[in-house]
Amino acid sequence: MKRYWLTILMALALAGLAAYVYWVELPSEHSQTVSETREKKLLPFEEREITGLTVRTESSDVVLAPDEGRTWKITAPIRAEADRREVDALLRALVLGKVARVVEEKAAALAPFGLEHPSVVLTVTAGSNQETLSLGDSGPISSTLYAMRESDRKILLTDLAPKDFLNKTLLTFRKKEVLRVDQPQTERLRLTSPAGEIVLYRQETGGPEAQPTSAPMPDKKKWKILFPIEAKADLVEVRGLLLKLEDLKALGFVDPGPQRDALLSKLTKPEVKITIHVAGADQTVKLYQPDPTSGEAYAVTTSDAPIYRVSPAALKDFSKELFTLQDKRLLGMDLDEIAILAVKTRDQQYVLINQNGEWVLEDQPAETLNQEAADLFVSRVVNLPAELRVVKQAGPLAPYGLATPAAEFTATAKDGKQRGRLLLGTSSGGLVYAIGQGLTGIFQARADLLTQIPAKTDLKAKERQVSGVSK
Repeated sequence: MKRYWLTILMALALAGLAAYVYWVELPSEHSQTVSETREKKLLPFEEREITGLTVRTESSDVVLAPDEGRTWKITAPIRAEADRREVDALLRALVLGKVARVVEEKAAALAPFGLEHPSVVLTVTAGSNQETLSLGDSGPISSTLYAMRESDRKILLTDLAPKDFLNKTLLTFRKKEVLRVDQPQTERLRLTSPAGEIVLYRQETGGPEAQPTSAPMPDKKKWKILFPIEAKADLVEVRGLLLKLEDLKALGFVDPGPQRDALLSKLTKPEVKITIHVAGADQTVKLYQPDPTSGEAYAVTTSDAPIYRVSPAALKDFSKELFTLQDKRLLGMDLDEIAILAVKTRDQQYVLINQNGEWVLEDQPAETLNQEAADLFVSRVVNLPAELRVVKQAGPLAPYGLATPAAEFTATAKDGKQRGRLLLGTSSGGLVYAIGQGLTGIFQARADLLTQIPAKTDLKAKERQVSGVSK
C-alpha cells in the first residue's frame, strides 16, 4: 500500500493545481483581458444602444436621432430624413474604433494635437449615458487621428480614419435620394420628354423571359410598352432606367421658404416628367433646366419637399426615345414560342421543327441532331437586335439588298400561325441591313449571324456523322 502513497499525493497536488488555475488564474486572466479590451475601446457603447448623435463642426451642429424603427432623422438645424448609410458608417467606425495608445494621461497642451480647436466634436448618447469625443489632427500614420474624451481628458491616438469623420456637413447627413425606387415593387413608369410620352408597365407572365444570355436573370414579369404603341420593352434598357432613377440624388437642397418660392416661380415648363407607380402609390418628379448655360438643373417632387439640385446629365438620362426602350429583337418571337423555324439562304434551305422540346429536320425527322448546336443557332436568330435604325417605315427594299435577301428566317408559333420573320440583306462595316416582324422600319444589325448559319450536316449529331449515316 505504501508504494501507492506517492502516486496519490502527486495526483492530489495536480488536482489542486488544476483547481487553482481554473478557479483563480483563468478568471483573473479573463478579467484582465476584458479590462484591456475595454480600455482599448474608444466608446463604451454598442451600436444598437446609441440613441442620439451630435456632430459639431465649424460650419454647423447636426443633431441626429433614430425613430422607433431605428430610422435616423436630422432634428437640428433642420428637420429632415437622414442618409442612413452615412450615419451607419460613422457609428460603426466609432464603436469599432480603438485606442492605439494613450499619448498623455492628462491633457495639458492641446494645440500640438489639433485639439485646441478640434475639427469635429461628437456627442454620443446611449440612453442616460453620454460621451463627448473631440477629434484633432491626423496621427503619425495617415489612417489615425488624435482624440480626447470628455470623461477622462486623456489625449489618445486612435485608429479612426480621417475620411470617416472629417469634412462632414449637414449635406453629408441629409438623405439625397429624390425618389423611393424599389425595382421589384415598381409596376408602371411614365416618361414625358421632348422625345414624346412613353408609358411602360409590368405584366405577369407564366414563365421565364426569353432574353439574350448577357441579360440579367429574369423574373416572372415582363416590361411592356403601353403607349404610344403596344410592344415588348427592352428589359436591359428599362432596368437601366430604373437604376438611374434609384440613383437620382440631390447635389444640394432649396428648402421650403422664400428662396424656394422664388426659384419655383422660375421653373415653369419641365424638361422631363417622370411618374412611377411603386408598391401601390405614385411618385412624380419634374426635371428643369431654366438656364442651360448655368450648368444647374433642378428636381421638384411634392409641394412640401425641398427643390433638389441635380446633375444636368439627369435630363439626358431620362429623355428616352421610343426606339431606345423598345425590345429591339427583330424576329418578333420568343424562343419558347417557336414551333417551326424555316431557314433560307442563297446556298441552302431547311426547316427545323420543335418536337417535344427537341429540334428535328422536317425532311429527315429520324436524323439525330446536335441539340446544343440547334438551340444556340435558333437563340441567335431569336435574339438578334437592331443596332441602328435606317428608316422608320419600310420602303423600297432593293437598295438594302432586302429584295433578294442573303438570309431569311420564318418562325411559326404553336398555333400554326406565322408570327416571326427576319430578312438580312447587304453587309457593310460589320453590320447588315435587316427588317423583321418585331420592329417597323429598316435597320442595321450585327452581321455575325450570316456566318453562323449552320448547314444541315453541321446540325447533325457527330456520332451519326462519324458512322457515315449522315448525308
